[in-house]
Parts: sequence; C-alpha cells; structure tokens
Amino acid sequence: MAIGCLDYFPDALAEVARISYEAGAKHHPGEPTHWERGKSMDHADCILRHLAERGGMDGTTRHSGALAWRALALLQEELEAELGLSVPRNAVDPTPKYEEM
Repeated sequence: MAIGCLDYFPDALAEVARISYEAGAKHHPGEPTHWERGKSMDHADCILRHLAERGGMDGTTRHSGALAWRALALLQEELEAELGLSVPRNAVDPTPKYEEM
C-alpha cells in the first residue's frame, strides 16, 4: 500500500482524509470520524457532479477531492460485494443484524 498508493499520491490521500474528517465533524459532531453507510449511496451520480465541477470548490471542499472520496467509496463497496469482505472498522453498516431485529 505504501509503495503502490501512498508514495504515489500522498497529498491527494491527505486531502481525501481531510474531507472524511470534516464530513464526519459536520454530520456527526462530537463523535469519532466514521463513514455512516447508507446515508448517501449515490456515488456514481456524485462522481459525475464533482467531475463536472472539477477544479472548483464547494465551500472548503475541493470537488476533485470529493470525487476521489466517492470513487474510493464506490470501489470499496464493489469489492466487498464481489469478494464477500467485511465492512471496514470505521464504516458503520446501516443494515441491522439479525440479533438487533
């Protein structure tokens, strides 16, 4: 991961992490940063919107950074579905577990 991703895109990944942090503080004040899945699942549509507005800002958020975040979210969910992977530790799966029903 370091050689093939972090070492290629350190500043871009830092920007995506900043976007995650700020979104968490906005949507879940006082809680640790986490991805509440199911809150916004229209990744492909949002990717296109942010792509159309690339180079610009949405408040303090760079559209290209939000595009990258959405692309990672889309890819993560595709890989989980295809490979049967668990939800990552800082992602909250909105699907109730059987014992919670």
